[in-house]
Amino acid sequence: MYALHKMRERGLKTQAIEAGGGVGGTWYWNRYPGARCDVMTIDYSYSFSNEIQQEWTWTERFCSQSEILEYANYVARKLDLFRDIKFDTRASSVEYDDAKRRWRIETEQGDVYDAKYCILSTGPLSVPKGVDIPGADDFQGELYLSARWPHEKVELDGKRIGVIGTGSSGVQIVSVVAHQASHLHVFQRTPSFSLPMRNAKMDPEYVAQIKKHYPAMREVTRMTFSGGTRPASSRPLFSVPVDERNAMLEEAWKTAGHNLLGIFSDLLLYKEANDVVADFVRGKIGEIVKDPDVAEKLKPKSEPIFARRPCLDTNYYEVFNKDNVTLVDCLSTPIERITPRGVIVAGEEIELDVIIAATGFDALTGALLSIDIKGKQGASLKEKWAEGARSYLGMAIQGFPNLFTTAAVNGPSALANFILLNEQNVNWINDLLDYMDANGFDTVEATEEAENKWLDRIALLASRSLMPKANTWYTGTNIPGKPRTFPMYAGGLGRYTEDCQLVAQNGYEGFDFYSEASPEAEAELAEEEAS
Repeated sequence: MYALHKMRERGLKTQAIEAGGGVGGTWYWNRYPGARCDVMTIDYSYSFSNEIQQEWTWTERFCSQSEILEYANYVARKLDLFRDIKFDTRASSVEYDDAKRRWRIETEQGDVYDAKYCILSTGPLSVPKGVDIPGADDFQGELYLSARWPHEKVELDGKRIGVIGTGSSGVQIVSVVAHQASHLHVFQRTPSFSLPMRNAKMDPEYVAQIKKHYPAMREVTRMTFSGGTRPASSRPLFSVPVDERNAMLEEAWKTAGHNLLGIFSDLLLYKEANDVVADFVRGKIGEIVKDPDVAEKLKPKSEPIFARRPCLDTNYYEVFNKDNVTLVDCLSTPIERITPRGVIVAGEEIELDVIIAATGFDALTGALLSIDIKGKQGASLKEKWAEGARSYLGMAIQGFPNLFTTAAVNGPSALANFILLNEQNVNWINDLLDYMDANGFDTVEATEEAENKWLDRIALLASRSLMPKANTWYTGTNIPGKPRTFPMYAGGLGRYTEDCQLVAQNGYEGFDFYSEASPEAEAELAEEEAS
């Protein structure tokens, strides 16, 4: 949405194509029970227009899917974006024409577009993994994917429900449907650390203060690690006395669980510090869940806290005290298959009316690789990325001129506030186009050397972090056969922004520029325009 707005401001002829039937991205598709943003909504909103910031008022600290979708539609109407978006349209191929030095985009619906610039804003979590369990097609009850939830109301009250998966979506779903189901079975393979969201209605005086200081607040948050207003301390954990440290942990737990990430500076750097916070959260799980065996199964033990995407919840662990909720530990007793009537575990059939699959995504690269993208001389992006994603700054790819990606795999991506990261990327691309116009350049392409150096930087930052230690969608281990790498920029949004600014200040170091299209292309374009 912001890319469309910004490119239109340049006076470019623009066209956006969108697979969904409306704006909103993840908030268009993910309508499951309990769907809610786990970034505070005062942060998870556009900052480029103070008029929009002043006009729109959020109702909750962490807003629901429906309110965020309403906001996306409000912005689209405000900026008159709908006239340049074609919905229910999915790109099937994006191919570079070497002679014309232009991109040819074809869609599954039969449209063909010819573009000088192509921006891929496909998102890191937009291709659902699906249900890769034998017998899924045989189930005669209702089967829903959390990432493709129906737009009409789904009636769940009084039904026997099974939820497969306990990542962010699964945790949110379980917290709600436990109160609707006659009986709920939660099929958990890898437990997640989940922290209390502590959601609340927005106080009018607080909203007024936020709006008064929004511009200054945004300047600060753009340069933080996460791109949000949560605490970010410079104190190492072991520099704080034990009693004071414990009090800080308790306070963070009481106010909002996401504060736990920022109260010490070294939680993602040193295992010993990480263990202290992980043990604290495991202790809280043990306090909340009455059955000791269930509590132990809910405690993550194999990976550092925050190395897997942390979840925020509303009374998630509490629902396991309900008589109608059963936890199925799929590490010790995996799902064998799905039957017409339910699920078989340890040789026994659990009969279900509804299965909800919160099974995750082919993350980070899945959306881009689902399109047949070919660069210069027909080079395939799938082949280029066969051993892992490669780009420069997470925005440009060597061998793919005038093609840009936003919030993509080799940037901070899913580690940062997605809205501010998208804005930063689009603004940076726009400035690059300004530079090209000012210098008479028609084409820009990242160099192989720059791409290699950027990947070295990503690897160096990852090596200093505990995040690559976990087997998660961060590293691609949830998809069989996918290369195991940690392809995201682990230095935080602020440092990433500084790196991008330095490239621009150095005359867009790492890019090759070309001044004109080939004579053949000029002649062909002139002929097309004449006809």
